[in-house]
Amino acid sequence: MSTPTPDTQKLLEMIGELYSIEAGIRGKPPDERLRVRQEKSKPLLATFQSTIRAKLATLSKKSALTGAINYSLNHWVALTFYCEEGHAEISNVLAENALRCVALGRRNYMFVGSDSGGERAAAMYSLIGTCKLNDINPRAYLEYVLTHIADHKVNRIDELLPWNVADKLKPAAPPTPTA
Repeated sequence: MSTPTPDTQKLLEMIGELYSIEAGIRGKPPDERLRVRQEKSKPLLATFQSTIRAKLATLSKKSALTGAINYSLNHWVALTFYCEEGHAEISNVLAENALRCVALGRRNYMFVGSDSGGERAAAMYSLIGTCKLNDINPRAYLEYVLTHIADHKVNRIDELLPWNVADKLKPAAPPTPTA
């Protein structure tokens, strides 16, 4: 790994500042997050963009930094979307972490038996992941749904989604500390 140049170090520090802003508003209501992003992150992103555009003009077209800058500029709308939406996150790391177990078991899933078996497995992973993201005990949720679904009207199945039955479930057990 190479040592960053002073220019790239400055860019990395700007990115770090964006993440620091996010750390300060984590858990806040979406409207407050949006306000802070508009006041702090958006101007910093404008400076970042003008800095990388100026740097791009001084680089060889074949350099690695040129490729990274072009990638950023080509995806600028997606990279800065979180500044326009209070519910959005600065990165997709939460989604990636939620799907990590799926990626780790990928080889095993090749043998689910059929396409429909794979679709069922995906639906179960989605439900369980949704439970975890909403602090709902997945086992309690599945027990509740399995005991109530037979008597439930099919045109009102959305009433059995995790967030709609959360108040009827016991709270999720706190995570077990790992050594």
